[in-house]
Amino acid sequence: MPHLTVHLPENRLAGKEPVLVAALTDAIVDVYGEWARDLVSVRLAGVPAGRFAQGGKAGDTNASVIMGVRAGVFERPDATEITARLGTGLTDAIARVAGEDLRAGTMVELVASPPERTFVGGAVAV
Repeated sequence: MPHLTVHLPENRLAGKEPVLVAALTDAIVDVYGEWARDLVSVRLAGVPAGRFAQGGKAGDTNASVIMGVRAGVFERPDATEITARLGTGLTDAIARVAGEDLRAGTMVELVASPPERTFVGGAVAV
């Protein structure tokens, strides 16, 4: 189950939530296939002004995406291609919806989770 936590400056997020959720979901579906659409879970967090910083200076041109993925994705022969497509697709979605000037400051982190460490509704996710 692909799950994303996305942090954006609040002023870039407000009012764009439905469009951003759709764009992020589409980016995942472009990589995994249509079967994944209903499994994509997105959490959006607006960051108040002054609480994003780069190089010791506050700004509003940063975004971060933390995406939980099954650890097995990194063991596939096409892992380099899949992870690159995820990083690019998610960054593209944020830039397209929240502003192209966010592209350079967008960080996508893919976090591996072994199957026995992912639970949904209290049960191991299969």
